[in-house]
Amino acid sequence: MLSLLELTGSINMIGYAIATIGPALGVAWIFASVINGTARQPEARGAMMSTAFIGFAVVEALAIIGIALAFVLN
Repeated sequence: MLSLLELTGSINMIGYAIATIGPALGVAWIFASVINGTARQPEARGAMMSTAFIGFAVVEALAIIGIALAFVLN
């Protein structure tokens, strides 16, 4: 059995794994809001989807920056 002092490897990857919770929740909330808005006003679906894709891109950019930093700081 390994003790904590015997563990080796990069703690950056563990940090990134925990940090992916933020973007995952962000994407879920963005598209849940679009689904809710579409259910309330179906005619506004186009405007909501274009805004949702911009938000999705921003949230995913945060995740990509996080993985890049995890590899760079290794």
